[in-house]
Amino acid sequence: MSATATDAKAADESATGKKGGKKKKLLVIVLLLAVLGGAGYWFFLKPSSGAAPPPKPGEVLALDPIQVNLADGHYLSIGIALQLTKGASEADGSKALDAVISLYSGRNIAELIKPKARAELKKELKAELSDLYDKEVMDVYLTQFVTQ
Repeated sequence: MSATATDAKAADESATGKKGGKKKKLLVIVLLLAVLGGAGYWFFLKPSSGAAPPPKPGEVLALDPIQVNLADGHYLSIGIALQLTKGASEADGSKALDAVISLYSGRNIAELIKPKARAELKKELKAELSDLYDKEVMDVYLTQFVTQ
């Protein structure tokens, strides 16, 4: 190769190297700005976790006890009271009583006398009532629980 060809090749490589170096610096700066922008957003404008404050208790609506048929000819006399949230509209107890009948009907009496099972059923009832009443019922109390 001649000297001029070698010089031209070296000039091309140095020009390409400078262009590649500028591109790398630009890429690093863009990435750094993106990371700093994301960090700034996270610390200063971070969206709330979505956890609303717990509702405040309002009126307690006591419902008349009802009798529910259990398995093997037994029955359960159960009374409930609904703990409404503050500002909740007056709740109609018919949806709650229907949920109680659906949840407890046909259960075995041996299952219902166990405290752990009774607590689990109460937890299920509370979740069901919260959904039925659009989060206006925050708790349910068993005011009567008699099996025979």
